[in-house]
Amino acid sequence: MVPADSLLVMLVLLIDRIPRPPVPRRRGRPVVYPDRLFVKAVVIMIVRRLAKVGSLLAVLEQPTPEMQRLRALLVENGRYPTRRTFERRLKAIPATLPAQIGCLGRHLVAELAPWAEAGRAAALDSTVLGAGGGVWHRKHRKKGEVPHTSIDTEAHWTKSGWHGWVYGWKLHLAVSVASVWIPLAAELTPANTADNVQALTLLPELPDEVRVILGDVHYNDPTLRHACAEADRSLVTTQRGPYPHTDDGTEVRRVFHKLRSLANENFNAQFKDLFGFTRQVPTKGLIPTQRYVLGAVLVYQLTLLHRHVTDPTLTFEDLRRGIKPLLQAA
Repeated sequence: MVPADSLLVMLVLLIDRIPRPPVPRRRGRPVVYPDRLFVKAVVIMIVRRLAKVGSLLAVLEQPTPEMQRLRALLVENGRYPTRRTFERRLKAIPATLPAQIGCLGRHLVAELAPWAEAGRAAALDSTVLGAGGGVWHRKHRKKGEVPHTSIDTEAHWTKSGWHGWVYGWKLHLAVSVASVWIPLAAELTPANTADNVQALTLLPELPDEVRVILGDVHYNDPTLRHACAEADRSLVTTQRGPYPHTDDGTEVRRVFHKLRSLANENFNAQFKDLFGFTRQVPTKGLIPTQRYVLGAVLVYQLTLLHRHVTDPTLTFEDLRRGIKPLLQAA
């Protein structure tokens, strides 16, 4: 019998309890297995650090009580997906994860009320994740030459102010500016995708309560500012030009910039440490990387919800502490 407090089982069970985004009508015959079944599979992959579908299926076949319970949770109308079904549906699931993350982010805001005693602000940022294997140097990319099979040709280059040139991916995030950092929206792209362009896909997923959106100089963009204004939100970013700035809004922006940095930098550091993204991702290719990284964002959200449901008396500071040993013990 699996203990009732098995974290992995509890997180998978939570998938049936959280709100789900609207599912667009599909052409053709109805699907046999709903998307939520494969979201459960993604949760198992992230908690058990399984980067490949084959590894997931091998672990699920283990004759342990926990795996028997998990296999039962992946049954729909008495049917268990075949290997080919797992491979096909898990290849499609990354396209649904941003909407699920946004939906769960809004649910967490309603449950936790992070802005009860603070301004209703969200912070935009991107963080760079190194691609697994070698790097594809520009001289080889221009010639179409791939000098080593370990190179992930779907990744790309970007220059980070902290790490310098990095070959890999960008995780674009919107995080609550509060005592608890709640991921509200997320997308993963090749590293050369512009922050201000991708931010336009994050805005629709934000909770209605958000009134102020904070960003660094990369989000100081007229199109993004107009999109925020259309939703009755204020975009506050750092300004271009030489320092020190001397206009009337400098001191206010400095306060907002500090709040944004605290939310983004602390969340990014904790997130990368939790899921082993401090150096390279364990995947190869855009779709497997989206599935793994966005799945990790979803698991972070589920862990916050699980801790809140298990002990509603936890403070915001307590909610964000102790997540790492909890996941390690799962």
